Amino acid sequence: MIDLKENLVSRHTEFKENNKVNANIDSLRNEAIELFSQKGFPSRKDEEWKYTNLAPLLKADYALSAEEVELSVEELQPYLVDDIDTYKAIFVNGKFSPSLSTISSDEVEISTLAEALVNPANQEVFNTYYNKILKKSEGLVDLNTAFAQEGMFINVPKNTIVSKPVEIVNILKGAGQVTIFQPRNLVILGDNSKLELIDKYQSLGNNADLTNAVTEISVGKNADVFLYKFQNDTDEVSLIDNTFIGQQRDSRAHVFTFSFGGKIVRNNLNFYQYGENCNSVLDGITVIEGKQHVDHHTFVEHNAPNCESHELYKGIYGGKAKGVFNGKIYVHKEAQKLNAFQQNNNVLLSDGASINSKPQLEIFADDVKCSHGCTVGQLEEDSLFYMQQRGIPKKEAQAMLLYAFAADALRHVKIPQISTQVNKVIAAKLGVSLDFEI
Repeated sequence: MIDLKENLVSRHTEFKENNKVNANIDSLRNEAIELFSQKGFPSRKDEEWKYTNLAPLLKADYALSAEEVELSVEELQPYLVDDIDTYKAIFVNGKFSPSLSTISSDEVEISTLAEALVNPANQEVFNTYYNKILKKSEGLVDLNTAFAQEGMFINVPKNTIVSKPVEIVNILKGAGQVTIFQPRNLVILGDNSKLELIDKYQSLGNNADLTNAVTEISVGKNADVFLYKFQNDTDEVSLIDNTFIGQQRDSRAHVFTFSFGGKIVRNNLNFYQYGENCNSVLDGITVIEGKQHVDHHTFVEHNAPNCESHELYKGIYGGKAKGVFNGKIYVHKEAQKLNAFQQNNNVLLSDGASINSKPQLEIFADDVKCSHGCTVGQLEEDSLFYMQQRGIPKKEAQAMLLYAFAADALRHVKIPQISTQVNKVIAAKLGVSLDFEI
């Protein structure tokens, strides 16, 4: 039987010999593989992984890289955001595609992680930020640090409002041996800057591939970042996504997580507020069916006074799909006059679907406004009957009610084309065609 942990540890020596960068990064990779060797993969014995079992994924003998395959512009087009100009960074089977990408810019530094790591001009930046924004490490984060070589590096200068979004699209086309991918993104926003970032994971084939992704974002003083995460994989592909965001005073960070498919999807989203008047917004929509499994784990740490965080996750589960929501807000004693809100609402469309929801508050300050809540239910039969009586077929009536249910989670979206694409995916998932938007 394959011991995936030992297999990966033993292959790291060859990997680091073939992918030398500099003394600091090489040392970081060595430390990370040692930590992974000690910790291994999380199991259901770990409280944070109680409802998500990775054991089925750990039986495969994953390759560290996939065969290179061709992807045409026509094949890519359906997975881009329509009618919007973006900087495009396209990865196919884990490899950056220069022919499909347009990342050249005079206003912001955008490059692949592989290029940025070997650029001497970036050494000081990487020493300051790379693997430093994250505070909460675990085996899978260490595994990514040990093997990461592809991904994006985005550095926004001070006082710069980036004129168009950066769109990162990760396409898996499913060729050859099953593969474990380790994408890594480092995003830095200088003071008084603004960036819109779109991060997509889309599988086209049926390989049982595993993606273990890490994104670090540093948000400078009075800076704005909007991150839109799209996850729409097939029933065989799994994704573990770790995102870490560090905020300085007066900054605003907004993350939208749209999860529409995958065998096992785990989102670890971590915010750290380090200065006064920070605002963090976490919104999510999950629509899954069959035997798909999506687990959202969020963590917001308030370290300073006069800050806010607002969190709203909506879930729609059909078939035998399983959802998990575990949201924790941690308030230090210094974080007075705080306003923190957290809500998780879910609709189960079948008797076989389920959701485990656990909102948490840990508060050590005495002058705060904090609230959390959770609801789990089914569509109201009276509402369905009312709509059917007015000539709306049951399927369309159900879809309209579900659209209305999910609408709140799109309230902070600033790009109309994003909302349009979410609408289309939800309609496709529900098997209807509706001519309105939420």
